[in-house]
Amino acid sequence: MTARKRIWGWFFFDWASQPYSTLLITFIFAPYIKEIIGDGAQAQATWGFTVGAAGICIALMAPILGAVADIYGNRMRWIWVFSLFYVVGAAGLWLAEPVDYPLMLILFCFAFGLVGMEFATIFTNSMLPDLGPREDIGRISGKGWAFGYTGGLLALVAMLLLFAESATTGKTLLGIDPILGLDAAAREGTRFVGPFTAIWYLIFVIPFFLWVRDPKPAQAPEGALRTALSGLANTIKTLPQTPSLFAYLGSSMFYRDALNGMYFFGGIYAAGVLNWTIIDVGIFGILAILAGAVFAWIGGHADDRFGPKTVIRICIIVLTIVSVCIIFVSRDSVFGIAVDPSSRLPDIAFYVLGAIIGAAGGVIQSASRSMMVRQAKTGRMAEGFGLYALTGKATSFVAPLSVGAVTSISGSQQLGITPLILLFLVGLVLLRWVKTEGDPGP
Repeated sequence: MTARKRIWGWFFFDWASQPYSTLLITFIFAPYIKEIIGDGAQAQATWGFTVGAAGICIALMAPILGAVADIYGNRMRWIWVFSLFYVVGAAGLWLAEPVDYPLMLILFCFAFGLVGMEFATIFTNSMLPDLGPREDIGRISGKGWAFGYTGGLLALVAMLLLFAESATTGKTLLGIDPILGLDAAAREGTRFVGPFTAIWYLIFVIPFFLWVRDPKPAQAPEGALRTALSGLANTIKTLPQTPSLFAYLGSSMFYRDALNGMYFFGGIYAAGVLNWTIIDVGIFGILAILAGAVFAWIGGHADDRFGPKTVIRICIIVLTIVSVCIIFVSRDSVFGIAVDPSSRLPDIAFYVLGAIIGAAGGVIQSASRSMMVRQAKTGRMAEGFGLYALTGKATSFVAPLSVGAVTSISGSQQLGITPLILLFLVGLVLLRWVKTEGDPGP
């Protein structure tokens, strides 16, 4: 297997898995949840509690899985298992009928698939340093993220043109009925987003499994599991002795949580505050993903030239500013200036902000996993990315739960997203103590 083919196989995991984030978390299924629940604030709170519960599960298990994988190897086997979670969870969203829907079962399926996606990503991310020399890691990561965004974009366009129907007209963005004989009145076109995401993954993950090979693991010695868990405990205990890694895990814990909060609530926020339909949110998503794909590729080159720390810092500042701006965009005012409820100015402003989020979000996620490669210990990359997932999820329930709580208390979706601003700022401060090349030592 050539190195180039292996890299492209690795890219295809991002292509295959991205629709879970694009279609389910942000642009199609989340706004649909708002539609069937009805009340925007209640839907945002419910969504927040669901994502938060999944985050707790991921935070507890991620570092353990990573440590075990470093001892036993067989990362591909773990990816197979969690791919099953992904597919089953996504397919189960077909159950979200517009009336008499089993809400708890639907939310469980969503969380189950989300856990599968996140766990599988731990092991694929840990393969990044095996794909090329350290000086090329930023470029490889950026191209992979851009490729994944492109897959998410094509999946979103396909859903909008062929399947997802407007709640008012029953037509797709092409002005046609959903294809495959799906019943618009029963919202089958929009509900098909779950099975569509599962099928997309099953098809496009094939190159990953065909072209990517894990080094054959050595026979694990007796007591290997105890050794793995002991090593993980020691790594966590001694984190203060590796100040750059410690600071980076802390910084990324907060800024990634804030970014995920933007993704989790972007679609449902626009649906509730601006009264957007799923079609409107989908167009918003196309702009955001296009910007994300282009800038993830550019950001990969910037990462190699200036280092991931500089790239991450700039992105956090941009995203913090955007978070503040979003609060001041509503149906009847833009940045404090009253507008007619029929004005398109709030929509245009939100489109622009969405494109900026997509651009900065794509860059910061690519640079973040590049930075983790530089911070993790040699030979313990899966454990490192397990910790990365832990810190990404250790407060992952804080953003959705705090957004859910503030939204419930205030009854305002706009005030509900204010916790994200604080999370970005904490991440920016902690980044100060991070060294681009990590801590010295073996």
